[in-house]
Amino acid sequence: MAYGNVILLLGEAALYFCVMAGLFRLRRQFGLGVFVCALGSLHFLETYLAAIFYMQAPFGTALSPGSIVLFSGKLVMLLLLYIREDAEAVRQPIYGLLFGNFLIVALIWVMRHHDIVSPAPEQIPDFPFLDQMGGLMIFGTLLLFVDSILLILLYERSASWLGRNVTARIALSAAVVLSFDQVGFFLALYYFADVPVAVLYGGWIGKMVAAAVFAGMTGAYLRWFEAEGGKLEIRPRLADVFDALTYRERYQELLEQTGRDGLTGLYDRGRLERQGPMRVADMIAAGRSISLILVDIDGFKATNDRHGHSTGDQVLKLVGQKLTETMRSSDNIYRYGGDEFVILADGMNHDTALAVAERLRRAIESHSAAEKLPVTISAGVATCPYDGENLSSLFASADTRLYDAKFAGRNRVVGRRGAQSGDTTAQSTRSVPGIA
Repeated sequence: MAYGNVILLLGEAALYFCVMAGLFRLRRQFGLGVFVCALGSLHFLETYLAAIFYMQAPFGTALSPGSIVLFSGKLVMLLLLYIREDAEAVRQPIYGLLFGNFLIVALIWVMRHHDIVSPAPEQIPDFPFLDQMGGLMIFGTLLLFVDSILLILLYERSASWLGRNVTARIALSAAVVLSFDQVGFFLALYYFADVPVAVLYGGWIGKMVAAAVFAGMTGAYLRWFEAEGGKLEIRPRLADVFDALTYRERYQELLEQTGRDGLTGLYDRGRLERQGPMRVADMIAAGRSISLILVDIDGFKATNDRHGHSTGDQVLKLVGQKLTETMRSSDNIYRYGGDEFVILADGMNHDTALAVAERLRRAIESHSAAEKLPVTISAGVATCPYDGENLSSLFASADTRLYDAKFAGRNRVVGRRGAQSGDTTAQSTRSVPGIA
């Protein structure tokens, strides 16, 4: 029977999530008020069940659907609200619950002064029970306020550990906060309802399972139903801690997008000028090599003149796509300007950089031939510390070799050795503005 109780709890969790996620999904048609009201309407039931309704689970633990399903689910729903909307939306149900619970306690106190009559035998108000529930609901909502702040902060912080794995981030954040909440709410239950200590560890085990289950369902929901993007608004002032949290993660994503070329999606020249010198200096300090590959599209001006700028844009996108596919995820690729691209490859020696650049040249040549639009590139390769110990000197060496490739007939890669070694004493007249 204990395992049957677990199956029922999982069914209750699935039912809760499907209904609440469905209401959240319909927020564009009906507004967030429907979702928020449904969330708040379950608060009394959640507290009541957490106080007196327990069932037997495996390994001798006692579980309550009030804590395992309703409270854990509510916490994850609030995180979903934050992820897809903002912290201003999150604080509305929390503040509403808090003020509503205080109002309940105040009204109960006033109602004590009524002259009460019984409409039926043994039907009289149970004021001690109402006092107990009022106290638990106030304490629980205050704890929910703290839980929500911690949950959002942990979710944001976990991005540096888990990247874009939203499901893992939700699971980790929920597990930590629910552990904290279990201790806090048990103290209230012990004070108001005199529950045994077994409820503490039994409820904790159940909440850890709930964190994993709700995180899995929320991750799937976000992937399948909310992939088109969320609401983003700019607000003029900061009012409280939830405002301070609002858009922080979205700001980081927006910051990541700045410094990118609008056509190709690659980093732009300004980002090269800001980041490049430090990357080269770091590699020099660590005693590691870093290669710079300077790529130029052959005859790009003639392509524009002959086929139009729309075709020219397609060529730039093609080259940008092949650069991204060929290079490692750790390599930084910049559109330097016009038809030129710069690649900074940390830890890549000269021979490897030559081989990679040649593979890139062949990939672009083969693809363009299949598309019946001849596109080729020329490239110059330079590697520190042999070709320079700062970004400017590396760029100058690569630029010289790029010109050698152009003069040798284009559609080739020139490096320091081999048939296309570029062993020339000519000095480039170009430099990277701001970093020379």
